Amino acid sequence: MASSPCGGGNFDCGLEIQTRSVEQTLIPLVSQITTLINHKDKLKKTEKTLRAIQRVGQAVSVAVGRFVAVGEAIAAENEDLKDEMGLACFEARRAGTAIAQLTDVSSLEQCEGDGRSTVFSDRTGMVKAARMLLSSVTKVLVLADCIVIKQIISSRNKVLVTLEQLERVSTFQEFVQIFSQFGNEMVEFAHLTGDRQNDLKDEKKRARMAAARAVLEKCTMMLLTASKTCLRHPDCESARINKEAVFQRMRLALEQVIEIVTDTRSGGEARALPVSIYAGIKDFKVKVEGLRDSLYCVSCEAVAAQLEALMEKTEDFTDSAYTSHEQRETIIQLCQITRQETKQLINTWRHAQQLLKAKEATDEMELSILKTCQSVGDLRRELHRVAVGRATELLKLHSDHLVLQALKASGGDGNLEAVADYAGTLTEHKEQLVETCRLLCHISGTEPLEITCIHAEETFRVIGPQIISAAQTLALHPTSKIAKENLDVFCEAWESQLCDMAILLKEINDVFEGRRGDKKPYLSLPRPGKHLKTVKAAKLDAEEQTTIAKLGLELCLLTSDVDSEVERWDEQDHEMVRLCQIISSMAYSMYLFTRGEGLLKTTLDLFHQAEVLSDQGLQLCHILHTLSTQLLDEDRILILSETEKLSAACQQLQVCAKTPVQGKSAIFQKVDSSIQNTKGILTVVVYLLPICNKLIRKCKSERSCLASPQHWREKQQSTTVSEETLNGFGVKSLEQHMANLTFLESK
Repeated sequence: MASSPCGGGNFDCGLEIQTRSVEQTLIPLVSQITTLINHKDKLKKTEKTLRAIQRVGQAVSVAVGRFVAVGEAIAAENEDLKDEMGLACFEARRAGTAIAQLTDVSSLEQCEGDGRSTVFSDRTGMVKAARMLLSSVTKVLVLADCIVIKQIISSRNKVLVTLEQLERVSTFQEFVQIFSQFGNEMVEFAHLTGDRQNDLKDEKKRARMAAARAVLEKCTMMLLTASKTCLRHPDCESARINKEAVFQRMRLALEQVIEIVTDTRSGGEARALPVSIYAGIKDFKVKVEGLRDSLYCVSCEAVAAQLEALMEKTEDFTDSAYTSHEQRETIIQLCQITRQETKQLINTWRHAQQLLKAKEATDEMELSILKTCQSVGDLRRELHRVAVGRATELLKLHSDHLVLQALKASGGDGNLEAVADYAGTLTEHKEQLVETCRLLCHISGTEPLEITCIHAEETFRVIGPQIISAAQTLALHPTSKIAKENLDVFCEAWESQLCDMAILLKEINDVFEGRRGDKKPYLSLPRPGKHLKTVKAAKLDAEEQTTIAKLGLELCLLTSDVDSEVERWDEQDHEMVRLCQIISSMAYSMYLFTRGEGLLKTTLDLFHQAEVLSDQGLQLCHILHTLSTQLLDEDRILILSETEKLSAACQQLQVCAKTPVQGKSAIFQKVDSSIQNTKGILTVVVYLLPICNKLIRKCKSERSCLASPQHWREKQQSTTVSEETLNGFGVKSLEQHMANLTFLESK
């Protein structure tokens, strides 16, 4: 069981918190309770402070009361959680009342004269009430979270039932009716699991959920065309094989989603990821470097065995038919050097252990540690170079999709022999990609990226044979429009996975070079029903998504460039840095939309995000104008010129986002324009960031005149405890979550 999300041992609630929404709701509550308790002796008992404390206590009690009312309503509708939820609500209400009584200190005389227990006199009572409040509120939230899990399971069960009905249909009319129902159920399931994915704390679970949802999304279109093809050609064996593979893959993905949300596996024990070379090297270096502190923290035999296990894994590289002779020789040589340095380390290590007074590493041993770590580091760099180089070459090789085009043409001509020939070529390409994904997994650098590599490997392994069976069906029925459409869908899935692999490759390089980790999406979506009520949101179809995905990839690369430039700034809290980070995060959310991921679910969400991004860009223009007034002529002209470009791009994006459109084609054009305009904004930002950084550094060193507005704003803030300080007691956070629970109850 996990303790409090804030790490405060004093407030261990004994419940495992798996979602960020529950954690973020509790953090301000824990923080402010801790502050109130730990700083009670420092508070000056002025009338203003006492009134503030009393108002906060009353506000907490009222907020908890409302929160509990929602919890009780949920309990009434869920019989299996009724007793637990009822008890948690009772304890939360009692704790809220206790805090209100302890903070009832409206006047100094009353506080000191009437003898009642208060936050000043009864520290133990306050701590007890705080513990109870945090524990009970956490339990209410976790139990409410169980309702969300039940919704996902229920939605999955509905999808499974309809999936079985679809698999058994025998007429087009019946298929159309059931598939319509299936589509609605999949939309509901996608929204529930998408929200859950974004809310999960564990990054490995988020990566697994993303992989499973990607399979379901792509397989939905495949299921449609594969089923139609099978209905049109019921006696065709290749069509049946094609269809069965899609249904099987969807069932596995649905099962994986449930394993993630319930944190269980149908087979019993949780499946562990195979240890990658990167993870093995990292652990090996930790053990070796740990010898500096203690010669007995690990045994010589354990280090030697771990090294041999690493060397065995490098055989995935050296045994590959696609590894060049030079690369193979280099890897083998680096492995031999690593073995030699480790052997020398172990000899020195044993010698040091024989010295009775030696508890830490000797100078000779320190040198061996450095050489061993350097040799294993050189090996890792070479393996990274080989894997990334292989992946880059393959992506270039397959960028023209000639084999897919040949399969389509041969199938359309009814040429089974040619289809068989090109199927052999595609199988070879598939094996190359599968093996390359396996090598990338070894050097990916993080567990989420390892999971993504495994997903890519599995996707290529499955889709390759499906393309072949679809091509065989078309060759047997060359005039069938449905068979042609089916082959097109599977080919598009292959092309889409190649695009995803290019993004994966860049992310692996980013981690290797230490540029950045996971980017947080900017949460700026309007609450349901508040904005743009008359505008109808739209979903892009598969072809439009593919077109937009290419633009999205360019946008993703620009956000990476912005992040790289921002990291070079010495003054990370500068207003310009803050705005550029926000713009980059919002643009990244738009990129995720092009992949069908993230918090932007519809085109309406995208347009709202674009409008907010343009506002942030115009604020950046204001900062640049202020900067220009403190520069010399040449520099001022340059900044003003680029600011005008940025302003024009922001205004253009704003007009585009606000212009109402109707019709699918017009919406698609608006999406395209929004992303193009956002690219224009980021291009200017990437150009300006290094220039402004240089100018600000120069001006600061000369006159210290361009310090961030953040500094003087912080200096203006009072350090005394005020009502505003205390009002962060988690009241707003509780009320926000109460609103979410109300929404859940209404569903």
